Amino acid sequence: MTAPPFIIMARYKALTVFNFIIGTCALSFQIGVLYPWHHQLDEDFKKLQKHHESNLQLFHNKKWEKLNEIDSKITALLEKMHK
Repeated sequence: MTAPPFIIMARYKALTVFNFIIGTCALSFQIGVLYPWHHQLDEDFKKLQKHHESNLQLFHNKKWEKLNEIDSKITALLEKMHK
């Protein structure tokens, strides 16, 4: 036995309203929470990137200092050997 048509229509209408409420809640969450959080993450990422670049520059400077030191020691040894 099937349910009367007005009961079936009432269920479909309730399902439609329920879907609308869920969609509205999801959109509100995206606008209220996720979008501002995206901006905060973007700012934090830019700070991290600047910090990383400065550390990388320090590393390269120390590496060049060490290479120059090694080069000067090798040059000194070669001069010592040729004398």
